[in-house]
Amino acid sequence: MKSLIVRHGRVLLEGRFVAADLASAEGMVVAPAAVGGVAGVVEADGLLVAPGYVDLQCNGGLGIDLAGEPERLWELAALLPRFGVTAWLPTIVTSPPGVVERAIETLAAGPPARWQGAVPLGLHLEGPFLSPHQPGAHPAALLRPPTLAAIEGWTRHGGVAVVTLAPEMPGAIEVIEALVERQVVVSLGHTLATAAEATAAVAAGASWVTHLFNAMAPLHHRAPGLVGVALTDERLRVGLIPDGIHLHPPIVALTQRALGARLTIVTDAVGALGMPGGTQRLGRREVTVGDDGVRLADGTLAGSNLSMDQGVRNLVAFTGCTPSVALHAAATAPAAVLGDTTRGTLAPGARADAVLLTEDLHLVATIVGGVVLHDAR
Repeated sequence: MKSLIVRHGRVLLEGRFVAADLASAEGMVVAPAAVGGVAGVVEADGLLVAPGYVDLQCNGGLGIDLAGEPERLWELAALLPRFGVTAWLPTIVTSPPGVVERAIETLAAGPPARWQGAVPLGLHLEGPFLSPHQPGAHPAALLRPPTLAAIEGWTRHGGVAVVTLAPEMPGAIEVIEALVERQVVVSLGHTLATAAEATAAVAAGASWVTHLFNAMAPLHHRAPGLVGVALTDERLRVGLIPDGIHLHPPIVALTQRALGARLTIVTDAVGALGMPGGTQRLGRREVTVGDDGVRLADGTLAGSNLSMDQGVRNLVAFTGCTPSVALHAAATAPAAVLGDTTRGTLAPGARADAVLLTEDLHLVATIVGGVVLHDAR
């Protein structure tokens, strides 16, 4: 039986750090006394031990652009543990015909032999059912209205975990209901939806919001729109990019205080993640990476080069929240969006996915399924 013991760390359990050993067997967390035979040992003296990060919106990284090369998703997955990511959603933005199908086929084919990495939990299809008035970096010419024919074959079992759409589009409510019936999470984004339209979408089963504030109607005191609904409707969990560019830090702080446990941080990372500044590709488009983020030629933000571990540190710095609150937003809340009770926790019976961190939340090691895949030491 393959087993591992992380010794002498402070383990995050039920929102508190507790001096304890973390034990795993066959990829699952077990009581230390249940580990028999020879076990691997990881020393965690002076370190925090927390659930591994779950990134629900990652378009690429380290020079890999999934919109252009969806076949490389397993390659990217093998690299993500260096940022503390133990599970993720490969995200496909609005793309030419055939790209989504290629991504689904790549996911279904499974990993190459002896592969190890962050586990893909399904695809996040961000588009093409987005508002032409809020396309962001999505190619406007490829946007289209949501229809039942367009989502044929899109099921959780078939590899689609999340679909982002604009709820005010004609046909959106019918599509939301169909996707939810197929156990696909529907997220609201790239939209000019009114509060009434957003609330109708939530009633139909939408349960997440894609990068709050970005690519949506701004909050107004007489026209709250999706932002107002997201901040107040307890049925919604909400994604946010804490890079200090997509949102000003005080807005991150305000949002975190309003959302509490409903906040999920995402990277919205593109191929520029982990790469030097300069020019990169995003699908068929060219982006420039600089101190002001990842942008198209016209200045439009086009994803980010934020890593999940930096996002956790930023959330603490921007909001003054405790490390446990930030770690909840990076692991527990994202897992809850997907209804996954085996991740985002280190209780016995959970997946043995963990990060070892310094007191100031710098990543030291990443463990996926009880196997150390990254150790900065």
